[in-house]
Amino acid sequence: MMRGASADAYAAAAAVLPGTGDLGRVGQDLFGTADLLRSEPGLRRVASDAALRGEAKGDLLRGVLGDKISSEAMDVVATAVAQRWTYGRDLSDALEQLGVVATVRSAGSDATRLEDEVFAVGRLVQANPELRDALSDPARSRADKTALVAGLLGDKVLPATVSLVQQSLSGSHRTVAVALAAYQKVAAEVRGEGVATVRVARPLADAERDRLAAALARSYGRDVHLNVIVDPEVIGGIRVEIGDDVIDGTVASRLDDAGRRLAG
Repeated sequence: MMRGASADAYAAAAAVLPGTGDLGRVGQDLFGTADLLRSEPGLRRVASDAALRGEAKGDLLRGVLGDKISSEAMDVVATAVAQRWTYGRDLSDALEQLGVVATVRSAGSDATRLEDEVFAVGRLVQANPELRDALSDPARSRADKTALVAGLLGDKVLPATVSLVQQSLSGSHRTVAVALAAYQKVAAEVRGEGVATVRVARPLADAERDRLAAALARSYGRDVHLNVIVDPEVIGGIRVEIGDDVIDGTVASRLDDAGRRLAG
């Protein structure tokens, strides 16, 4: 989360981000610009130097990027470099996050499906050591990993999901799974939602999911997206984690409580 000057700078750049048009292209362009700034420290230092005029920095980036990115993405970049950033790295982080926002918007009415798919891929990576190692192997090129993701997901998921998973390979977060969790959080924020991790012993029926989501929405004052994890250790009942709150109604938790009372 950005604070201080960087929070204001992010808000200014976000205000320029289009809400319609080829948002998938805009997202890709912002991802590419963020990656460029990370790979070129000298360029990033100049682009985030508060002592330089914003217009001059915008002209510099236009000269570097030329027609490689869309005019809509260039407007966002030019606005971003004209701002004052607390840390230089905040600029590239902000452009990546705005790329996520644009990509989420590109999914349109499929945004809920996008959130579910990003969560599912994150779980798949965590549960599959071979895949996790392949995606984090420093000996493999970014292009090779990108091709691996494209082959794995293919047309099974939304194009926006593929785009986010491929961007998670950039190394901007500690792991691919951490990156995907961050992207899903951004996706939820774009839609004005909270995110709850729900652990259950068996899959929830649609009606059960709807009732739980409605109950959480009443409690938290906004819609809540459910990340449901089937966990045999739960035994029965349900455990909900949302923000810093934990609602533990599992049989395992009640057994643990009973055991502690008996021991005490």
